[in-house]
Amino acid sequence: MDIIEILRSASKLVYENVKDLPGTEEAVAGDFGRGAGGDISRNIDIIAEKTVVDYFKEINFECTVLGEECGKVELSSNPKGFVIMDAIDGSANAVRGVPFFCCSLAFATDDKLSSITDAAITNLSTGDIYWASKEKGAFLNDKPISVHKEKPLYKIVGINSSGTSPELLKRLSPIYEKHHHVRHFGANALEMALFAQGLIDIFIDLRGKIRVQDIAAGYLLIKEAGGLILDENLEPLDSDLNYETRLSFVAATNKEILSEIFSLIK
Repeated sequence: MDIIEILRSASKLVYENVKDLPGTEEAVAGDFGRGAGGDISRNIDIIAEKTVVDYFKEINFECTVLGEECGKVELSSNPKGFVIMDAIDGSANAVRGVPFFCCSLAFATDDKLSSITDAAITNLSTGDIYWASKEKGAFLNDKPISVHKEKPLYKIVGINSSGTSPELLKRLSPIYEKHHHVRHFGANALEMALFAQGLIDIFIDLRGKIRVQDIAAGYLLIKEAGGLILDENLEPLDSDLNYETRLSFVAATNKEILSEIFSLIK
């Protein structure tokens, strides 16, 4: 079985196992403390991660899992690579029943974002799967997708401003003043998928807080959909896969909109 099929199959199992949980008491049942990524673990997070790890064990997938909750799980003494997993991205939405959260899985052959070869982001409210393999394009279910290539009638600007410092908010404020169509939905991976689908024109997260698990799958999806994905210095994004690493990133459909929006940031 191809790696992308493994990721897609694991994602489908997660959807089946958690689709009835959002907004219920069962979603938050139990006290699991904080996961490896530092956030509070909820029952829905644990169920989703266990689904993926159990499936990998069942098919004898030789890999090392880097999970948001479970941390590093070595499933082989001779792994083929790393599965970078955020089994529930957008947990706050999920536990409240807000229908915007996803399962994010990526496979990397080495300890670098740039070594990611396969990725799947599953909308856990609908079961739709965004997926990509290196140099083979990006897809939504079975349909090829790409970033928006025409001049948009309305520019949709995504900005993750959760927990943003007053200083950064001040830097970003001209964007809010200039562009009325600013969005943030609460799940970076799924927002990156919407960007790759052509529904968002630029997505900005300059907080220096995002974890590799949150963006690994979106990183490849955006590249394969023809978008730019850059660091805070507007250089090509890359990173190690360390749990302590925190990142900023910018995704843009093209250099023109990138220049337009960043000309507003002091």
